Amino acid sequence: MNRLLIAAVLGVLLTGCAGVDVRVHYPTYSPRTPVYADNRSRYHETGIASYYADKYQGRLTANGVRFHQGAMTAAHKSLPFGTHVRVVNRDNGRSVVVRINDRGPFIRGRIIDLSYAAFSRIEHPREGLADVVIEVL
Repeated sequence: MNRLLIAAVLGVLLTGCAGVDVRVHYPTYSPRTPVYADNRSRYHETGIASYYADKYQGRLTANGVRFHQGAMTAAHKSLPFGTHVRVVNRDNGRSVVVRINDRGPFIRGRIIDLSYAAFSRIEHPREGLADVVIEVL
């Protein structure tokens, strides 16, 4: 009986320790994250950015417009279509403003997919990925 009770208590405690990686925070003051004057009122998210492959050129996005690699657009899992966000590369400080017009990325750990033109403004495309913070404008 004692062993059963101990096993049940340990099971409950260990289940409570299993956290969820949310990656959304209000605000963050790490040395690599930009701080804005009204930081407390803005949505921030940190993570990995990537860019669309060439095969998506001309295909319809989730909001019904055709994707163009030269446009300043991006895909995000939950932000409303038409939302403008600033994407800042946390390693070099370069930033770009894009409009959300698609859903994705659907690869674990990535928070935003940028068009080729937008990605090339914050990182050299040969890198493929960038550590970023996004802020809704």
